[in-house]
Amino acid sequence: MSEKLVILGGGESGIGSAVLGVKQGFDVFVSDAGTIAQEVQKELNQLGVSFEEGGHDLDVILKASLVMKSPGIPDHIDLIQQIRSSDIKIVSEIEFASQYTDATLIGITGSNGKTTTTLLTHHLLKESGLNVGVAGNIGYSFARQVAESDREVYVLEISSFQLDDIHKFQPEVSVITNITPDHLDRYQNNFSKYIASKMRIIENQTTNQFLVFNAEDPVLVEALNGCSSKVKTIPFGFVKPDHEGVYATNDQIIVQQDNSNTMIQTTHFQLQGRHNLLNAMAAVSVARLLKVSKDSIRESLMSFKGVPHRLEQFLRIQNVNYINDSKATNVNATFYALDSVKSQTVWIAGGIDKGNDYSALLPLVREKVKAIVCLGIDNKKLLAVFGPVVDIIVETQSIDEAVKIAHKIADKKETVLLSPACASFDLFENYEDRGNQFKQAVQKL
Repeated sequence: MSEKLVILGGGESGIGSAVLGVKQGFDVFVSDAGTIAQEVQKELNQLGVSFEEGGHDLDVILKASLVMKSPGIPDHIDLIQQIRSSDIKIVSEIEFASQYTDATLIGITGSNGKTTTTLLTHHLLKESGLNVGVAGNIGYSFARQVAESDREVYVLEISSFQLDDIHKFQPEVSVITNITPDHLDRYQNNFSKYIASKMRIIENQTTNQFLVFNAEDPVLVEALNGCSSKVKTIPFGFVKPDHEGVYATNDQIIVQQDNSNTMIQTTHFQLQGRHNLLNAMAAVSVARLLKVSKDSIRESLMSFKGVPHRLEQFLRIQNVNYINDSKATNVNATFYALDSVKSQTVWIAGGIDKGNDYSALLPLVREKVKAIVCLGIDNKKLLAVFGPVVDIIVETQSIDEAVKIAHKIADKKETVLLSPACASFDLFENYEDRGNQFKQAVQKL
């Protein structure tokens, strides 16, 4: 009699876990409160996996020996509470898949910069000739890759929600890019709970494994000082570390490791801004730990193009610069965006507020923002915070309308910046949909 694996959620992580579950001999059942896409249903049928949509059959679910929960499902709902009170183990896809691979795992988390750092790390390792996969929170199922094409190395972008349901997950190298308030709606508006969730990435690591961390982030440094992990720490930042670590000067990244210095030129690194230099230092740290050569790293840094929807310099129309930063779903990401723009700016902002505190943006908004175009169903908080400091604030109901108004307000040599600081689910499917609609609206001008 095979063990029963129940998968909650029929999205990317769900179907990937079903593929791996079948391969590992589980009796798999997929349950989704919403609808399951037709192509997913077809694949589940081909796998011989039973499934349900539009609700959850509690009797079937409570017969599970293991439950894989999609990261989008919050912990406080009745279904999850009932599973937990029945002593059934709940795991994330990252936890589930990691038990079935011998690959070297690189786990990358943080409030901002984790996607760029993940893709840049993957790029540096791949270009050096390693057989490396990229997965996790960026749309590629880790479980499916383990089932279908196991690699030497996986670079995993990991969200706090995925870390909430790990038990044995143990990366060879973990990376924490920073910790700033985000997703507080899922953590009872308690920042310390969110910090604890991020710090779980190191809880199973041992003395011969590594944590690469941003030494410029006071919240992260304080959290590390208060934790008892045995992991070897490698700081990165703009100050030369006392021992091992990575730091940057104007035109190079310097790696202090094994009593020697490796200097890597960054003059032709295409990504701009201080935050991208931090992301590059993190990626370089990982590459050096995996013995990638200095020359290979330098060449790969020069060829990396960046992440769609993250400070994407899209078009210049009538000498106005249009930047798509739809991936900025929290305040800290928008802080980086406004900080990197050198001109006066018309800022398109808003969406689903995740418990945001906008006060950190006030100095930048006073200095650079001539107008705010609100793009969300509920803009009360934006209006309350920025109304006193910005002369022009306009509410809109669609991206087309927002772009047209921004276009009218912006003068030559100014910037129109989409950097919402909020989630996208009120008007869009996701941040990619929001970014693509922004680009289409700009092209129509």
